[in-house]
Amino acid sequence: MGRDDTDNRSEFAGARKRLIFHCDVNSAFLSWEATYRLHHLGETVDLREIPAIVGGNQASRHGIVLASSIPAKRCGIKTAMPVVEARRLCPELTVVPPRYGLYVECSNALLAILHDVCPLVEQYSIDEAFCDMTGVAAALEDPVGFANDLRKRVFRELGFTVNIGVSVNKLLAKMASDFKKPNLVHTLWPEEIAEKMWPLPVRDLFFIGRATERHLKNMGIHTIGEVARTPEPLLRGALKQHGTTVWNFANGIDPSPVIDTPPPNKGYGNSTTINHDITDAAVAKQVLLRLCDTVTTRLRADHVRAGVVAVGIRTYELRYYSHQAVLDTPTNITTELHEHVCRLFDAAWDGTPIRSLGVHTSRVSEADPSRQMSLFDTTDYEKLGKMDRAVDAIRRRYGDSSVTRASLIPRPKEPDNTPGDS
Repeated sequence: MGRDDTDNRSEFAGARKRLIFHCDVNSAFLSWEATYRLHHLGETVDLREIPAIVGGNQASRHGIVLASSIPAKRCGIKTAMPVVEARRLCPELTVVPPRYGLYVECSNALLAILHDVCPLVEQYSIDEAFCDMTGVAAALEDPVGFANDLRKRVFRELGFTVNIGVSVNKLLAKMASDFKKPNLVHTLWPEEIAEKMWPLPVRDLFFIGRATERHLKNMGIHTIGEVARTPEPLLRGALKQHGTTVWNFANGIDPSPVIDTPPPNKGYGNSTTINHDITDAAVAKQVLLRLCDTVTTRLRADHVRAGVVAVGIRTYELRYYSHQAVLDTPTNITTELHEHVCRLFDAAWDGTPIRSLGVHTSRVSEADPSRQMSLFDTTDYEKLGKMDRAVDAIRRRYGDSSVTRASLIPRPKEPDNTPGDS
């Protein structure tokens, strides 16, 4: 049990426009396993207090580490590490298989408590949620004290611990919840950004993947503060639109609202869960091609085109995030949509193993035979459209499997030319 080292009972009422909490379960899968085994199976050893991991099934999940205890982390074990490597680092490691049904139940129990104290709750992932406390802020003399009471209630009623970040927007609240763990409340008010956030390495900034981190380091930028002090146009020139997002986040700017219900689907989309975690971008793009194929087939069948496309990624930790773009010209051409989706995927993916992928489109309009042409784009879109329509006709007559893209056909294994006994 604990409270963050700042623990300042500052006056809040009327001083700030928004009050946002970010609630994050500490080592969620392992904590939920430990709680269930202690309170329902009668076990006496707490997995959180020994070197232990929740690891994927060796046959279907490729044996990766999904969650680890603090003692396991001290041995150098990290999330997404192969279980074989984790065992090598810690021979006495306890490995337990995942139980996703149990984790969903635990997540729902946490959400029920949050909904009980907060009028607006957005589930960000299976083990994270944002709470917009602005509507009740006037009644809270001490928001940090209230967050600590909430943290204690979760442990008392559910048996697992959470970190809670407190601030004026979602970005700062999430950054705060990632400070010292476990079972603590941290603030990250705008006036605390320079002291608490700017000294951190760039990889700790939300939405910074490995590719962006590498790009920033090549520019001589190593800390979040250095990102914040870099002219925004310079970042935008190097990282495109993502550069603006990174600059805003480094300066604590995030106007995004807490949304308690998903927005209605006003477009066409498809998603799939893969039976093994994807760690190869080329494999992911093959899956995205299949999804684009089904989405554009439906668009063409309804004689419409999409002006906005998004790629959705759900990691092996069940965290979901997406990236979207407005297209210069609405389309229902499979190849064209796939090219846009691949660019979005490259910008969004940080290398974390992928559980499921989705392609979603919106801003749908009636198909228009005319097209805004670019002087530098020599693609024959009319030819591509005709080819797609021919494939659609064949599939309608002979079935969906009658025509398959060559890039999606599994390649035969190449013969083994290694010298050996004959």
